[in-house]
Amino acid sequence: MNDLKNKNIIVTGATGGIGNSIIKKLSELEANILASGTKIEKLEELKKNFNNVKTLKFDISQSDKIETFIENASNEFEGNIDCIINNAGITNDNLAIRMNLEEWKKVIDINLTSTFLMCKFAIKKMLKNKRGKIINITSVVGHTGNLGQSNYTASKAGIIAMSKSLAIEYAKKNININCISPGFIRTVMTDKIEKKHKESIISRIPSAKLGEPDDVANAVLFLASNLSDYINGETLHVNGGMYMA
Repeated sequence: MNDLKNKNIIVTGATGGIGNSIIKKLSELEANILASGTKIEKLEELKKNFNNVKTLKFDISQSDKIETFIENASNEFEGNIDCIINNAGITNDNLAIRMNLEEWKKVIDINLTSTFLMCKFAIKKMLKNKRGKIINITSVVGHTGNLGQSNYTASKAGIIAMSKSLAIEYAKKNININCISPGFIRTVMTDKIEKKHKESIISRIPSAKLGEPDDVANAVLFLASNLSDYINGETLHVNGGMYMA
Protein backbone atom coordinates (compact mmCIF):
# COMPACT_ATOMS: atom_id res chain seq x y z
CA MET A 1 0.00 0.00 0.00
CA ASN A 2 2.97 2.31 -0.46
CA ASP A 3 0.99 4.01 -3.24
CA LEU A 4 -0.58 6.08 -0.44
CA LYS A 5 2.67 7.99 -0.03
CA ASN A 6 2.03 11.70 -0.72
CA LYS A 7 -1.67 11.09 -1.43
CA ASN A 8 -3.88 13.92 -0.19
CA ILE A 9 -6.50 12.54 2.20
CA ILE A 10 -9.22 14.24 4.26
CA VAL A 11 -10.40 12.51 7.45
CA THR A 12 -13.49 13.81 9.24
CA GLY A 13 -14.23 12.81 12.83
CA ALA A 14 -10.48 12.59 13.26
CA THR A 15 -10.42 13.11 17.03
CA GLY A 16 -12.34 9.96 18.02
CA GLY A 17 -10.91 6.49 18.60
CA ILE A 18 -11.43 5.21 15.06
CA GLY A 19 -10.41 8.56 13.57
CA ASN A 20 -7.17 8.54 15.55
CA SER A 21 -6.29 5.07 14.31
CA ILE A 22 -7.01 6.06 10.71
CA ILE A 23 -4.73 9.09 11.05
CA LYS A 24 -1.94 7.00 12.60
CA LYS A 25 -2.07 4.31 9.90
CA LEU A 26 -2.17 6.83 7.03
CA SER A 27 0.68 8.76 8.59
CA GLU A 28 2.84 5.63 8.77
CA LEU A 29 2.36 5.25 5.01
CA GLU A 30 3.40 8.89 4.49
CA ALA A 31 0.09 10.19 3.18
CA ASN A 32 -0.65 13.91 3.38
CA ILE A 33 -3.54 14.17 5.83
CA LEU A 34 -6.05 16.88 6.64
CA ALA A 35 -7.66 15.97 9.97
CA SER A 36 -11.03 17.55 10.76
CA GLY A 37 -13.15 17.56 13.89
CA THR A 38 -14.69 19.78 16.54
CA LYS A 39 -12.20 19.36 19.40
CA ILE A 40 -9.40 21.83 18.79
CA GLU A 41 -7.18 20.45 21.57
CA LYS A 42 -7.23 16.94 20.11
CA LEU A 43 -6.65 18.28 16.61
CA GLU A 44 -3.60 20.15 17.85
CA GLU A 45 -2.38 16.96 19.50
CA LEU A 46 -2.65 15.11 16.18
CA LYS A 47 -0.76 17.87 14.43
CA LYS A 48 1.96 17.72 17.08
CA ASN A 49 2.29 13.93 16.96
CA PHE A 50 2.37 13.51 13.18
CA ASN A 51 4.49 15.63 10.87
CA ASN A 52 2.33 14.99 7.81
CA VAL A 53 -0.99 16.04 9.40
CA LYS A 54 -2.68 19.38 8.87
CA THR A 55 -5.82 20.24 10.82
CA LEU A 56 -8.99 22.14 10.07
CA LYS A 57 -11.63 22.56 12.78
CA PHE A 58 -15.09 21.96 11.36
CA ASP A 59 -18.50 20.83 12.60
CA ILE A 60 -20.26 18.85 9.87
CA SER A 61 -23.64 19.90 11.28
CA GLN A 62 -22.96 23.22 9.51
CA SER A 63 -24.26 21.89 6.21
CA ASP A 64 -24.34 25.33 4.61
CA LYS A 65 -20.56 25.61 5.12
CA ILE A 66 -19.52 22.21 3.77
CA GLU A 67 -18.76 23.52 0.28
CA THR A 68 -16.45 26.12 1.84
CA PHE A 69 -14.83 23.43 4.00
CA ILE A 70 -14.04 21.30 0.95
CA GLU A 71 -12.71 24.37 -0.85
CA ASN A 72 -10.44 25.20 2.10
CA ALA A 73 -9.28 21.59 2.32
CA SER A 74 -8.55 21.56 -1.40
CA ASN A 75 -6.50 24.73 -1.02
CA GLU A 76 -4.44 23.06 1.71
CA PHE A 77 -3.62 20.36 -0.86
CA GLU A 78 -3.05 22.82 -3.70
CA GLY A 79 -6.28 21.76 -5.38
CA ASN A 80 -5.75 18.00 -5.39
CA ILE A 81 -7.93 15.77 -3.15
CA ASP A 82 -7.17 12.07 -3.66
CA CYS A 83 -9.42 10.64 -0.96
CA ILE A 84 -11.96 11.65 1.66
CA ILE A 85 -12.91 9.46 4.61
CA ASN A 86 -16.29 10.46 6.02
CA ASN A 87 -15.98 9.20 9.57
CA ALA A 88 -17.82 11.91 11.55
CA GLY A 89 -21.25 11.18 12.98
CA ILE A 90 -23.44 11.28 16.08
CA THR A 91 -25.99 9.25 18.00
CA ASN A 92 -29.09 10.51 19.82
CA ASP A 93 -30.87 7.40 21.05
CA ASN A 94 -34.47 7.00 22.12
CA LEU A 95 -37.34 4.55 21.67
CA ALA A 96 -39.38 5.40 18.60
CA ILE A 97 -42.56 6.43 20.44
CA ARG A 98 -40.50 8.79 22.63
CA MET A 99 -38.30 10.18 19.87
CA ASN A 100 -39.22 13.73 18.92
CA LEU A 101 -38.77 15.21 15.47
CA GLU A 102 -35.68 17.16 16.50
CA GLU A 103 -33.93 13.99 17.73
CA TRP A 104 -34.77 12.32 14.41
CA LYS A 105 -33.75 15.23 12.21
CA LYS A 106 -30.48 16.01 13.99
CA VAL A 107 -29.08 12.52 13.43
CA ILE A 108 -30.35 12.28 9.84
CA ASP A 109 -29.08 15.76 8.98
CA ILE A 110 -25.59 15.23 10.40
CA ASN A 111 -24.98 11.58 9.55
CA LEU A 112 -26.69 11.36 6.17
CA THR A 113 -27.26 14.81 4.68
CA SER A 114 -23.87 16.18 5.66
CA THR A 115 -22.13 13.03 4.42
CA PHE A 116 -23.93 13.44 1.08
CA LEU A 117 -22.75 17.04 0.83
CA MET A 118 -19.18 16.06 1.74
CA CYS A 119 -19.29 13.51 -1.09
CA LYS A 120 -20.91 15.92 -3.53
CA PHE A 121 -18.35 18.69 -3.17
CA ALA A 122 -15.40 16.29 -2.94
CA ILE A 123 -16.56 14.63 -6.17
CA LYS A 124 -16.55 18.01 -7.91
CA LYS A 125 -12.86 18.36 -7.03
CA MET A 126 -12.08 14.76 -7.98
CA LEU A 127 -13.71 15.17 -11.40
CA LYS A 128 -11.19 17.88 -12.22
CA ASN A 129 -8.34 15.56 -11.23
CA LYS A 130 -9.95 12.58 -13.05
CA ARG A 131 -9.62 10.27 -10.06
CA GLY A 132 -10.55 9.84 -6.41
CA LYS A 133 -11.57 7.58 -3.55
CA ILE A 134 -14.43 8.16 -1.11
CA ILE A 135 -14.83 5.98 1.97
CA ASN A 136 -17.98 6.39 4.06
CA ILE A 137 -18.02 4.88 7.55
CA THR A 138 -21.40 3.30 8.32
CA SER A 139 -22.32 0.75 11.02
CA VAL A 140 -23.40 -2.85 11.45
CA VAL A 141 -26.69 -1.59 12.90
CA GLY A 142 -27.46 0.03 9.55
CA HIS A 143 -27.93 -3.57 8.34
CA THR A 144 -29.43 -5.20 11.42
CA GLY A 145 -31.38 -2.42 13.15
CA ASN A 146 -30.95 -1.72 16.86
CA LEU A 147 -33.12 -0.99 19.86
CA GLY A 148 -33.62 2.74 20.43
CA GLN A 149 -31.68 3.77 17.32
CA SER A 150 -34.24 4.16 14.54
CA ASN A 151 -32.73 7.54 13.62
CA TYR A 152 -29.12 6.33 13.68
CA THR A 153 -29.81 3.06 11.83
CA ALA A 154 -31.79 4.91 9.17
CA SER A 155 -28.94 7.37 8.66
CA LYS A 156 -26.34 4.62 8.34
CA ALA A 157 -28.48 2.49 6.01
CA GLY A 158 -29.06 5.63 3.94
CA ILE A 159 -25.32 6.18 3.58
CA ILE A 160 -24.92 2.68 2.17
CA ALA A 161 -27.65 3.13 -0.46
CA MET A 162 -26.45 6.64 -1.29
CA SER A 163 -22.88 5.40 -1.76
CA LYS A 164 -24.06 2.75 -4.24
CA SER A 165 -25.89 5.39 -6.27
CA LEU A 166 -22.88 7.72 -6.29
CA ALA A 167 -20.63 4.82 -7.27
CA ILE A 168 -22.82 4.11 -10.30
CA GLU A 169 -22.82 7.78 -11.30
CA TYR A 170 -19.05 8.31 -11.14
CA ALA A 171 -17.40 4.92 -11.75
CA LYS A 172 -16.60 5.90 -15.35
CA LYS A 173 -14.87 9.00 -14.02
CA ASN A 174 -12.35 6.87 -12.11
CA ILE A 175 -13.92 7.69 -8.74
CA ASN A 176 -14.44 4.80 -6.31
CA ILE A 177 -17.05 5.19 -3.57
CA ASN A 178 -17.29 2.48 -0.92
CA CYS A 179 -18.39 1.99 2.69
CA ILE A 180 -16.89 0.38 5.75
CA SER A 181 -19.40 -0.99 8.24
CA PRO A 182 -17.82 -1.50 11.67
CA GLY A 183 -19.38 -3.72 14.28
CA PHE A 184 -18.83 -3.05 17.97
CA ILE A 185 -15.37 -1.49 18.25
CA ARG A 186 -13.49 -0.84 21.49
CA THR A 187 -13.76 2.95 21.87
CA VAL A 188 -14.74 5.46 24.56
CA MET A 189 -18.36 4.95 23.46
CA THR A 190 -18.35 1.17 23.93
CA ASP A 191 -16.39 1.52 27.18
CA LYS A 192 -19.50 3.20 28.62
CA ILE A 193 -21.73 0.20 27.90
CA GLU A 194 -22.80 -1.63 31.06
CA LYS A 195 -20.89 -4.87 31.64
CA LYS A 196 -24.00 -7.05 31.39
CA HIS A 197 -25.06 -5.49 28.09
CA LYS A 198 -21.51 -5.68 26.74
CA GLU A 199 -21.36 -9.39 27.58
CA SER A 200 -24.63 -9.86 25.69
CA ILE A 201 -23.17 -8.11 22.64
CA ILE A 202 -19.98 -10.17 22.72
CA SER A 203 -22.01 -13.38 22.98
CA ARG A 204 -23.46 -12.56 19.52
CA ILE A 205 -20.03 -12.09 17.92
CA PRO A 206 -18.51 -15.35 16.57
CA SER A 207 -14.97 -14.12 17.31
CA ALA A 208 -16.14 -13.49 20.91
CA LYS A 209 -14.53 -10.08 21.28
CA LEU A 210 -14.95 -6.43 20.42
CA GLY A 211 -13.01 -5.07 17.47
CA GLU A 212 -10.16 -2.59 17.76
CA PRO A 213 -10.00 0.82 16.02
CA ASP A 214 -7.02 -0.48 14.03
CA ASP A 215 -9.27 -3.13 12.49
CA VAL A 216 -11.32 -0.37 10.88
CA ALA A 217 -8.23 1.67 9.98
CA ASN A 218 -6.70 -1.32 8.17
CA ALA A 219 -9.84 -1.58 6.02
CA VAL A 220 -9.56 2.14 5.27
CA LEU A 221 -5.99 1.68 4.03
CA PHE A 222 -7.12 -1.02 1.62
CA LEU A 223 -10.00 0.97 0.15
CA ALA A 224 -7.88 4.13 -0.10
CA SER A 225 -5.08 2.33 -1.93
CA ASN A 226 -4.73 1.21 -5.54
CA LEU A 227 -5.32 -2.37 -4.39
CA SER A 228 -9.06 -1.60 -4.38
CA ASP A 229 -9.27 0.10 -7.79
CA TYR A 230 -11.83 -2.42 -9.13
CA ILE A 231 -14.03 -2.27 -6.03
CA ASN A 232 -16.90 0.20 -6.22
CA GLY A 233 -20.24 0.61 -4.44
CA GLU A 234 -19.37 -2.06 -1.91
CA THR A 235 -19.57 -2.28 1.88
CA LEU A 236 -16.68 -3.88 3.72
CA HIS A 237 -17.90 -5.42 6.99
CA VAL A 238 -15.55 -5.28 9.99
CA ASN A 239 -17.54 -6.93 12.76
CA GLY A 240 -15.92 -10.22 13.81
CA GLY A 241 -18.69 -12.17 12.06
CA MET A 242 -21.55 -10.54 13.99
CA TYR A 243 -23.33 -9.82 10.70
CA MET A 244 -22.57 -11.72 7.50
CA ALA A 245 -24.05 -10.18 4.37
